[in-house]
Amino acid sequence: MFDHFDILAPIYDRAIPFSRLELMLKMVDLPVDGILLDAGGGTGRVASALRPHVRAALVADFSPGMLAQAQLKGLPGVLTPAERLPFADGTFDRIIMVDALHHVHNQAETIAELWRVLRGPDPVSGKSGGRLVIEEPDVRTFTVKLVAIGEKLALMRSHFLSPPKIAALFPPEAQVKIETEGYNAWVIVERI
Repeated sequence: MFDHFDILAPIYDRAIPFSRLELMLKMVDLPVDGILLDAGGGTGRVASALRPHVRAALVADFSPGMLAQAQLKGLPGVLTPAERLPFADGTFDRIIMVDALHHVHNQAETIAELWRVLRGPDPVSGKSGGRLVIEEPDVRTFTVKLVAIGEKLALMRSHFLSPPKIAALFPPEAQVKIETEGYNAWVIVERI
């Protein structure tokens, strides 16, 4: 199957640079002495910016070309679909998924996997669980509706969900809040 991302990988960081470090540090609640998973993290452009604020960072992606770019940045990468992450339950203290949820095949399965590998609270120490941040273009805005049409015309497998629909995919015990700014939305999920 044709993969747009393998083709775009060598130029992706120049075409779509990461420039909102302070905002992402706030959303993800960093720094933390823990492990960060960048799910659907592609070239590792966000994980590499956050790496100084965590003990370790790892990129998981389904595109070999994108992962090759992440590995050039010194980030360990795992070639995997987001619907079947090869990690034990509760492995990660922080998880991010930036501009990627609309590209996965099954969003409900992806959310279930992200929730599964997010660290839960520690009943012994009382330490709260991990935090997961999904950043997506807000399909409720006109600009993103145009982007969604463009991606369909480019034969990408994109399927955009509104932030409330993303939030509704999490189990009832998840602490979920939504923040928006311009055409971006963040679904912030915690295991308390």
